[in-house]
Amino acid sequence: MKDVLLIALFAFLGAAAAGLLGAGVLRLLRHRSLVVSLSVVAGVAVTAMLAGTLTVAWAMFLSSHDLYVVTTVVAMAALVSLATAVLLGRWVAAHSRELTLATRSFGDGGTFAAPAGQPTAELAELARELAATSAKLDSSRERERALEASRRELVAWISHDLRTPLAGLRAMAEALEDGMAVDSGRYLRQIRTEVERMNGMVGDLFELSRIQAGSLTLTPARISLYDLVGDALAGVDPLAREHGVRLIGDRIDEVPVEVDGKEMSRVLGNLLINAIRRTPPDGTVAIAAHRSDGGVVLSVTDSCGGIPEDDLPRVFDTGWRGSHARTPPAGAGLGLAIVRGIVEAHAGRAEVRNVQGGCCFSVTLPTA
Repeated sequence: MKDVLLIALFAFLGAAAAGLLGAGVLRLLRHRSLVVSLSVVAGVAVTAMLAGTLTVAWAMFLSSHDLYVVTTVVAMAALVSLATAVLLGRWVAAHSRELTLATRSFGDGGTFAAPAGQPTAELAELARELAATSAKLDSSRERERALEASRRELVAWISHDLRTPLAGLRAMAEALEDGMAVDSGRYLRQIRTEVERMNGMVGDLFELSRIQAGSLTLTPARISLYDLVGDALAGVDPLAREHGVRLIGDRIDEVPVEVDGKEMSRVLGNLLINAIRRTPPDGTVAIAAHRSDGGVVLSVTDSCGGIPEDDLPRVFDTGWRGSHARTPPAGAGLGLAIVRGIVEAHAGRAEVRNVQGGCCFSVTLPTA
């Protein structure tokens, strides 16, 4: 037993010396190719075995012939190990280069296509993660393009909507200044109407900028849906009478919600005004509220005739106003974008779908 322990000690000392030497070489070559690193590892393994064998052989006073035989066996093992390490290293390095080229393609704006047959589980996992990242980048680029198009459209609409009332205001102001206005009271009332309209547009732009900048501050409080909807209906009733639209709000559950009353009143107001303006005379606009598995659902259904399926994904985009036939004279396409921003700030979601004879806007909020 003592001899075995002594042999193990000598073998360990020889192998440890070879291991320390190999660790130093690996540190010096740590930035080199994988082929070099694998070759060093294989060399360290064989050298450690050889060093341990020679140390034990020296301690046991083996004959020169026996020592030569042992050295030859170890040398053959070293050749096979080095050849295997080089082949494996070249194989992994080749697939790594393919992965690098594929990654470069989607970094330049293309789509990542993972090379087939990854040699190791780690490279295969890396390829899957790169494919997932590529998909996310594609989606992000698509959203960025949509947002940029939406911004350009918004600037165009705002420029048009501001230029028109400004031109009218200038003409009326010049007429009043030159004494050419027959009915100055009518001109003054028209000026006030246009100023209020422009003030509303500027207010919408300010609200949207707060939402997009993440500076919208909410003051949530426990409110009954019944009271919230009742106030919103009372606020838009004059507009509905003016357009000859009938308001229906008889399906309101008295469910409490934890929301900012002012901001949610704006949400309901925007949805109801949008529905009233797009509903023909003698049409109906219905608002409902109920509890569901996903939270509390508020819905506004109009009689606008529906929205084209291609436009449904863009309804809540900034600046979207649909076709010219459905666009009212007032508004800059900000109302629905503000609705989505406020609802998402309440950890909810806003959706739209077509129904028979019109469309239904729904807002889902967390329960109190």
